[in-house]
Amino acid sequence: MSGEVTVTGFGVRTAFGMGADAVRRGVFAGKPAFTATTRFDTGPYRTAMAGVAPDGPEGVEGWALRYALARCGVEALDMAGLRPGTEAAVLLGVAGDHTSVTRYWRGVGSDGGRGSDVAGRAVPRAPDGAPMCGTSTDMERVGDAVPARLAELLAGELGLTGPRLTFTNACVASAAALIHACRLISSGRIDVAVCGGGYLVEEETFGKFDSGRALSRDGMVRPFSADRSGLLLGDGVAVVVLESAEHARRRGARPLAGVVGWGAASDAHHIAQPHPEGVGLARAARQAMRLAGDPDGAALDYVNAHGTGTKYNDGAETRGLRAAFPERAESIPVSSTKSTTGHLLEAAGVVEFVITMLALTDGVLPPTAGFTTPDPECDLDYVPNEPRPADLGRALTVNAAFGGANTALVLERP
Repeated sequence: MSGEVTVTGFGVRTAFGMGADAVRRGVFAGKPAFTATTRFDTGPYRTAMAGVAPDGPEGVEGWALRYALARCGVEALDMAGLRPGTEAAVLLGVAGDHTSVTRYWRGVGSDGGRGSDVAGRAVPRAPDGAPMCGTSTDMERVGDAVPARLAELLAGELGLTGPRLTFTNACVASAAALIHACRLISSGRIDVAVCGGGYLVEEETFGKFDSGRALSRDGMVRPFSADRSGLLLGDGVAVVVLESAEHARRRGARPLAGVVGWGAASDAHHIAQPHPEGVGLARAARQAMRLAGDPDGAALDYVNAHGTGTKYNDGAETRGLRAAFPERAESIPVSSTKSTTGHLLEAAGVVEFVITMLALTDGVLPPTAGFTTPDPECDLDYVPNEPRPADLGRALTVNAAFGGANTALVLERP
């Protein structure tokens, strides 16, 4: 049961729409998905732009994410040929910010007992006047927004039995879910894992990034360019089925890719800024490549970078990749797909995992869109603006998060 890890199914939803073909039409064509969002009033903010799906919900809380995850989960299981009742771990990466919960309960006591929440909606109450839990649509939505609850709900909706766990470590959350699944499978503790993550653009996080001056004001994301001015947020949801290679062979499943290495590291340099030399990212990448049996990256053909388009990230990431692959960095193509999708936050790891897998299977490097003027700080091959045909055998996808968390996953074409 233990040993190799393989991918047998996936479902993905981005601002380009549902499915892999939508990703190909957008990400691999180098077409940014950014448009002015109407989900909330953007008047108070420096930009209105985000990578928002045209069919996205008008109001976005955890309850809406639940249905996007379920839809991607159904596609992933169908592709893998798995049925309800399968014993599989369910591992998610989603936001750990309980603002939807705290806003509700703050409102319960803020109206002087009049019985309305902060939005003016009636709060259900028992005969003794106490607020009732779990009886209103509002409370169902709030309950669904709790991170651990999302994993439980997804497992129930997909008919899966097995352990459930939710990761909330910011922009590496879904990558951490994938890494944990790989460790469980490779050690023989489970045969199958369904790993997912999601983020849908909403005002709470949008406002926080705007306050931090992190959002690009001109509606474009230009990773690794000298004139890069920040990131934009984007919708992203994906679910991936991982299996032990032996289990997949026994049931005749078609492998889409192998996961041959993974690593995680923290540099704890700053609450929001990466280590200027990319120390944690380099450490995670080296761990992943050692596990893949290729410590020098001799067989590595592509890196899907974290590439946020911010001044701090892109230079640090370039130096981190140089530290990880001192002999090969200049010859390995690197691109940032956030230039088209936007930053997907907790979903970045799993969606970019899918994009990296498509690059391997299609033999095409996704470009870094919006690339303009080279930056002396960022001096690698960033596949600027246009997709590039390539014969790819192995690829690395890396992610980083606030607090100095870093992850790396190595995929191999079957």
